[in-house]
Amino acid sequence: MSTAHPPSGSGALAKREARLAWALLAPTMISISLVVVLPLLAIIWISFKPFTLTDLRPPAPIVRESLRGEGDNLRLEYRVRNSSQELAITGVTLSDTLPLGLTLKENLPDHCYLTNRNLICDFGDMNGGDREKLRLPVLATSDESALEELAEGSKPVMTGAGPSVLTSFEFSSENFSRLFDSNEFWSVLWITLFYTIFGTLGALVMGLFAALLLNKSFRGQGFIRGLYLFPYVAPVIAVAFTWVTLFDPFSGSANALLLQMGLSQSPINFFGERPLALIMVTVFEIWRYFPLSFLFILARMQSIDTSMYEAADMDGASPFQKFWLLSIPQLLGILSVLFLLRFIWTFNKFDDIFLLTGGNAGTRTLTVNVYEQAFAISNIGAGAAVAVVILLCLLLFSFVFFRFISREEGL
Repeated sequence: MSTAHPPSGSGALAKREARLAWALLAPTMISISLVVVLPLLAIIWISFKPFTLTDLRPPAPIVRESLRGEGDNLRLEYRVRNSSQELAITGVTLSDTLPLGLTLKENLPDHCYLTNRNLICDFGDMNGGDREKLRLPVLATSDESALEELAEGSKPVMTGAGPSVLTSFEFSSENFSRLFDSNEFWSVLWITLFYTIFGTLGALVMGLFAALLLNKSFRGQGFIRGLYLFPYVAPVIAVAFTWVTLFDPFSGSANALLLQMGLSQSPINFFGERPLALIMVTVFEIWRYFPLSFLFILARMQSIDTSMYEAADMDGASPFQKFWLLSIPQLLGILSVLFLLRFIWTFNKFDDIFLLTGGNAGTRTLTVNVYEQAFAISNIGAGAAVAVVILLCLLLFSFVFFRFISREEGL
């Protein structure tokens, strides 16, 4: 007689293990949500709201108090306005204390009342751009000059609440419509793709050649390998300043050398002319980041079994045949991973281009455009929309990579 056993993965013990696993993963998941997911969701939320930097602060009532006129025409004025030109404020009230030495000459308006020199006025709701002026004729019982300083020195208290553009549930596709209708966007996208593709491929190719050169044992190899890492470990602001100084059209060493050798008739503005500036920032990207590819490729080369090369030597294979038929198939995996990482990092690169050209002379990429939209012209919504486009481009690239390229490489 057989005994039925519960299927694997079920039962009280399995459920307790599952709960324990989720409890152990909870801190990591919460940290990732706080650091990655929440800012990402915030950017997507903001991208559907056409607003500027000044709209980040919720609308509020603003008041200005002054004592005007003299003698029998003396009056206390309050000028109240809505800080927003579009959004309304509800429950606007004013509270102030009349200074000693001033007494009211007339009855207060219906929406105001006075209690022990405490003035309270209820303005109700104020639409966007509304302004209210309250004039109270007063009589001075002391020096008017001193009363003016005393009256204007007291700060009226305003209350009122208005909707925040960030927390409202009103959305618009205006940011994306303006973005895709602009011819400038497609130009910026093409520049970004040129910079990313050629910068990524150039860094991989240069890293591969550097690894081939140093994949041998010789005296001083440690020093040479460390020297190859200098572009990657040096501070970006230092190397960018060095490049700008080196290729300066008036005092740069590169122009002086070209003029002395007769290769150029006049100084060349390497970082100020189209399309030379784009080529120069791409070359800078290749030079700065090829050491990362060099390290990974060299490590993979040193793990390849040398018996294959010995057998190829016995069969009379040429160096190129050994490289193409033996080395490249062994390096395709690491090259694919490096291509994925370098493409994503280069597509998101901002500091290099900003330090070299500031995005001028045809070098404005999508990341530079995010900075200019969000901070240079304070259009936060448009900057967030460009950031969302960058995210979608990278998601599309990652999908294509893992769908087609990684399958070929067995990743």
